[in-house]
Amino acid sequence: MIRTGDFYRDSIRDGREVWINGERVKDVTTHRLMKPVVDIRARIYDMQHDEKTQTATTYEEDGERYAIGLRLPYEKKDWQDKRDAVDLQMHDIGGIVTRVGDETIGEMWSLWDGKDILNEIDPRFAENIERHIHQAIKNDPFHVSANTDPKGDRSKAPQEQDPDMLVHVVKETDAGIVIRGAKYETAASYSNQAFLKPTIANWGNAELSDYALGCIVKMDAPGVKHICRSGFADRAPAADYPLSSRCDEIDTLMILDDVLVPWEDVLFYQHTRAAAFIRATLHRYSAFPFVQRTLSYADLIIGTALWNVRQTGLDKQQAVQEKLSELAVWREGIDAFLTASIAMAEKSPNGLLMPHQSMLMSGRVHALTNLPRMMHLARELCGGQLCVTPDAASFENPETKPWLDKFYTINDDWISDDRRKLLALGRDLLNSDYAGHRLTFQLFAQSPPFAQLAAVYRNFDWNGPLDFAHKAAGLSDNVWGAKKH
Repeated sequence: MIRTGDFYRDSIRDGREVWINGERVKDVTTHRLMKPVVDIRARIYDMQHDEKTQTATTYEEDGERYAIGLRLPYEKKDWQDKRDAVDLQMHDIGGIVTRVGDETIGEMWSLWDGKDILNEIDPRFAENIERHIHQAIKNDPFHVSANTDPKGDRSKAPQEQDPDMLVHVVKETDAGIVIRGAKYETAASYSNQAFLKPTIANWGNAELSDYALGCIVKMDAPGVKHICRSGFADRAPAADYPLSSRCDEIDTLMILDDVLVPWEDVLFYQHTRAAAFIRATLHRYSAFPFVQRTLSYADLIIGTALWNVRQTGLDKQQAVQEKLSELAVWREGIDAFLTASIAMAEKSPNGLLMPHQSMLMSGRVHALTNLPRMMHLARELCGGQLCVTPDAASFENPETKPWLDKFYTINDDWISDDRRKLLALGRDLLNSDYAGHRLTFQLFAQSPPFAQLAAVYRNFDWNGPLDFAHKAAGLSDNVWGAKKH
């Protein structure tokens, strides 16, 4: 059944070991740094029950309602429904959150597409992934994805250094496998489970490897420890940092200290081909909701910049309109890639409908390659007051309020308090520690640029351009063998 927000909160009050700022967290649902984002995830759960939003965020099957984000996609409408739900959620919470579950379940769908590969080593593994996918639909857990290891010295194979730098199996038991290592994972400390898989294809020359592992790890399992980075939520008043105080997603170094993974939760093991398959197809589905969130980020950037130039009466200037148009072209490009990836969607090896891969991966490159430049363009439009405006307390203090009212009131429509609020949003969106973190986070959440371009290279249809050039040049047919290489 679809969860409520309170059911979700209760599910993570399980005695898990969470550390932040050098202190053990007693309750992640009430901790000052985690409560804001936990409340956002709870709100998304509650939207599934709210009569105003239930239809858009859930679907009905056999008299039961399920989360639209977890629905297996078989038709184009399934993807459009997911897209509409995410748009509604982002607007409802008034910010951007990346890790809420719908963006990570797709990684499991990718592994399910490789069930023939899993059957090569053990048919139970294909059965396990299928069962977990359907359990996720039924039980509606907060499901995240554990990808990146500490790695250590990348010039060495994992066997040539501390073996725990990459997660690996240390022994088998009748009950399951015991794993050791660590993973970086956003939202792990306040989620229910993670899909753990290898981050790199660096298993040495062995055909079988204890590092080639995919499994489900419960976040409260014995031996799982969460060591979190410090958060932004309590660094400054919410009035000055409206995004940092609500939408900061806590990242975790998840320690796996001899964690037992039951056999029914093992999705592949000692199978380098399965590990290579999931690394090559990991973002086959999940790139879509990630890119869509960048589209939401683009809308927030444009809205903030446009309100600023309208406040100050600069929106009629051609130079300003040109900058706004650049932002719009970037935004519309993201939207076009997403729309085209649905319109040209392809059947996956397992019969699911996956977004057109070349369009989707190209859209990701377009969205993220241009993100830093677009953020700076928005800074230009917002002006230098972003970095020099006093805080909310100064606007409220009787000694300083009259002066700030005088110099920040623009006209009868734009009083100083509204001017301050807009500048606070722009500062947090574009200039704050939180803004810098969100920009760098893209290298982690959506893979680094070289991997994004590699995905385009693997999925682009090179034959069309080759055929065109072949005909235009009048090349002989015997060059077609070279084309294949």
